[in-house]
Amino acid sequence: MAKLKNAPVALIIMDGFGDGDPNDLKYNAIAMAKTPVLDGLMKEFQHTEIQASGEYVGLPDGQMGNSEVGHTNIGAGRIVYQQLTRITRDIKNGDFFKNKALLTIVRGVKEHGGALHVMGLVSPGGVHSHDDHLFAVLELAKREGLTEVWIHAFLDGRDVPPKSAQEYLEAVEKKAAEIGVGKIATVSGRYYAMDRDKRWEREQLAYEAIAHAKAKTVAKSAVAGLLASYADTSEKPEGVTDEFVVPFVVEGYHGMKNGDGAIFYNFRPDRARQLTHAF
Repeated sequence: MAKLKNAPVALIIMDGFGDGDPNDLKYNAIAMAKTPVLDGLMKEFQHTEIQASGEYVGLPDGQMGNSEVGHTNIGAGRIVYQQLTRITRDIKNGDFFKNKALLTIVRGVKEHGGALHVMGLVSPGGVHSHDDHLFAVLELAKREGLTEVWIHAFLDGRDVPPKSAQEYLEAVEKKAAEIGVGKIATVSGRYYAMDRDKRWEREQLAYEAIAHAKAKTVAKSAVAGLLASYADTSEKPEGVTDEFVVPFVVEGYHGMKNGDGAIFYNFRPDRARQLTHAF
């Protein structure tokens, strides 16, 4: 390989491009694709691989990486411990349950005889949120003696498979029952609840469902509403995926009232700002 003196150097990041097992073609678009230029570079020049997930980029062991995490670590030139890791650590060591901001909200709700509303992305994806953090908020509410806790579930379908929400909603219902507090009140696809491009007409549908219990559909349960959304082909012949589920209300929920409090447990701010601003 010829040595070039004083030549420019470019750092090119191909976002989401990984080197998996070439013999395992299931879900491996890169291995299936024809990439003659990259194949030539790999054959002709020295190269190495770096890890882009888990503890190597400041995430919990086994947690997949993502765009923001990768760019942060590359830019810093060191391991940067992510919000996901820090919050999870605080839950494990108990500091989470002593957090002044959280305690102020929870105790204020109890003092005023209100309900606690817990909203966020129901997903183990770890990009914007993690279910373990939702469960910790429910545990905090239980410890502080709250009895009325409503969960406003935003569906993913981007950082996890497109129709995987039923499993996650059922897991939330099961865990809430174990803890002894928390019921799913509304369900919204992230397309509506987590917009970041000032498409307020989308955000309004999620807001109306959460704040006023107003929606086109009132379902008997979260899963029943989800399955009905899957079956509805009026907008798309193939039906909708989790991301695009139109916000709906679950029977028994009547909206927010004076004295209530809310916790938005997404840790990544970019897709949480608009809905927070609306409230």
